[in-house]
Amino acid sequence: MADSLYLELVDFEHMVHTGIYSEETGKPQPLRFTVRARLKAKQFYEAETPLEESKNYMDLKFACSEGLGDRHYKLIESVADHICETLFLQDERVEEVQVKIVKLALSEANEQIGITLTRERP
Repeated sequence: MADSLYLELVDFEHMVHTGIYSEETGKPQPLRFTVRARLKAKQFYEAETPLEESKNYMDLKFACSEGLGDRHYKLIESVADHICETLFLQDERVEEVQVKIVKLALSEANEQIGITLTRERP
């Protein structure tokens, strides 16, 4: 089995314009993101390996925040797709992206309601 390298962003919260119901439109709602990106791993990472030999993990945070812009996404699935595409376009070493989104405004008893989308590089 080939080696794998995963970059992860866990439980990042950001306000996003999303939803189809009247109480959801016109204002952003809080979403919680967990993103896992699989990259092509190097054979070995020396202590002096430069930063450009990996992906900046802040790119995951950007894809879930400023990278989404101010547009309205009807479905959180489209939010997840946008994040995947952003990460694929940023770096050819990204082989797969998994995005979990929890809609915090729907929670009544700390349950997690949302989706998980996994995309492989086309």
